[in-house]
Order: sequence, then structure tokens, then C-alpha cells
Amino acid sequence: MRAIVIREFGGPEVLRLETVPTPEPGAGWVTIAVHAVSVNRTLDLAVRAGRYARPVELPHVLGADPSGVIVALGAGVTRRRIGDRVVTSPFLKPTTQGEGTRLLGVQGWGGYAEFVTVPQEATFLIPPGLEFPQATVVSRHAPMAFHLLDEKARLTRGQWVLVMGASGGLGGVGVQVAKMLGATVIAGAGSDERVARALSLGADYGVNYQRDDLEAEVMRITQGHGVDVVYENVSDARLFPRAFASLARGGRLVTAGSHGGGTVPLDVSRLYMKQLAVIGSTGQTPSDMERSLIAAAQGHIVADIHATMPLEACAEAHRMLEAGEVTGKIVLTVTQRNKYDR
Repeated sequence: MRAIVIREFGGPEVLRLETVPTPEPGAGWVTIAVHAVSVNRTLDLAVRAGRYARPVELPHVLGADPSGVIVALGAGVTRRRIGDRVVTSPFLKPTTQGEGTRLLGVQGWGGYAEFVTVPQEATFLIPPGLEFPQATVVSRHAPMAFHLLDEKARLTRGQWVLVMGASGGLGGVGVQVAKMLGATVIAGAGSDERVARALSLGADYGVNYQRDDLEAEVMRITQGHGVDVVYENVSDARLFPRAFASLARGGRLVTAGSHGGGTVPLDVSRLYMKQLAVIGSTGQTPSDMERSLIAAAQGHIVADIHATMPLEACAEAHRMLEAGEVTGKIVLTVTQRNKYDR
């Protein structure tokens, strides 16, 4: 099969199209003919550059969220059939005792390829009417958004939410999930264009936090109440304290992501005096994935796709994302040329 292989860490130039053996599914695993896979800032760019926190064995194939059609079944597979249209969860069970959760495209070869093998339990059926690029983007971020806002923050109808990085992949679905849960949403983003994009996704108000005083604007919009939940995925040393200061008494800040650096000041006096909570999580459950796909098929969640590009153009896609030229997601599309062609 054709795959984008990295044999050394570095810039986008290390992404090279090669011909490698087509993977065969082991017991309980399936082979997927990949149709779409997204480009992610952490699980792709950071891994490629050698900056990811977990060890990555070379040679390696990136791609945490491939979607496509099942073309082969390993022994003992009972929950899937050849021809099923599926998305994948990046979270894979440990293979050895004492090993933590493994990530597709990090500890194992991912979907920057014509084919990928995954355990059957890591696949989820795509509802009719949902195309592969949209399904890939929804499966990547919406389950985590549901997990953070519903299960961790316990967001309820009528509450206020501040979504940081609201035009990004995780932020954009955060806006939409918060609206589904009945919240009033303030979108925080770094330019007027990005604020406008978040508003188009359903946010009620917007703040350009690179130009305006974030805390002051949130207090103005909420008439002094503050927000009940901050949905944070930036972790910028300047912005995080202002978002934290925007919380109302008893508020919760949920976070997954550290594109802005990850080390931030925390006002501990405010934390305990206002009875606030800071909750970090990268988790999601199968039900989070299933409800995300259903919501997308019903039109409640729209995949925010900046561009679709062929697999061969992945180096350019990495350059665009690294340069900050992207709002929404870039999706790589794949055409198979191999014994599994159907």
C-alpha cells in the first residue's frame, strides 16, 4: 500500500510517500480502506517534530482518526462486517501488562495510508448520509467535547459557557455541543475572522481576546455574573488567567490541550474563595462517540472543514496548519490502489 512514512523527526519535509506492506488484521482486528483522515496540531505536528510527550517508534505513520470501509476481518470478529462504513477512536487498549492506553497514530501506525488495522472495538458505524470527511472531523473532537462539557463540567441548560480557541477543531465543536446542551455561549478567539467563524457555528457572543480585555468583556456580556463553565484548550500563560477570572462563583474550568504552551499562572486565592474547579481530561466513552455521530447525521453538529487535500499533499497541509493559515480542519482524502480495491 501507499503510506506517508516518517523515518526521522523534523519539519514537514520528513513526510514521504512510500510503498509499504499492506497490514493484515490480527485476531479481533479489522482492516479499513481509509477514505479520510484529519491533520491535528498535537497528534500529528508535534509527533512529526519529535515534541510529543509519549515515545514514538520510527519508522512511523501518523493519523489518529481515519474513517473508511472495512475490507478484511481478523479471526473472532463478530461486531463488524466487510463493507461497514466506520470511524475510529484513537484510544486503543494496552497490549502488555502495565502499559497505559495506546493512541492510534502514536504508539501504532495510523491512517496516513491506504489501509489501517484497528481493533473492532475501536470502530464505530457511520450513520447514513454522513460523508467520510465530515465523520472523521466529528469523531476526532465532538466526543471529547461531550465528555468535557456534559460529564466533567456538568453543564446544564441556561448556564453560560466561555469557549476558548472557539474557531479551532476542539473549540468549534465545543461551541456546538454547548448549544446542544442548552447553554448560552461566548466564543473567545484570536481575531475578528475567527470570532465570526465561531458565531457562524452557533455562538451567541464573541470576544477577540487578542484585542479586547477578555475578563471585562465576559463580565459585560453576562452583566457581572461571569460564566458557569470555561471550556479551555489553549493553555496560554496570558489568556488562561483571564479566562479563569471570568468564572462565576462555583464555576468549572475544563481543559484538554496546551497549544499555547501549557504552563500557566493560577490564582489559588480565587480558586478557593469562589469555590472553583479546574478539571483536565482527554477521555471519552463509546457513548460520547455514538451520540456525536448521531448529532452530526441529524445536522446538530457541523464539521468545520477548512480544506480537503489528497494524501500526497500532507506536507503542505502540515505547513499550512503550522503557519496558522487554517481555521477549521484540514482533511486528507485517500484513494486505494491495492488488492482490496472493490
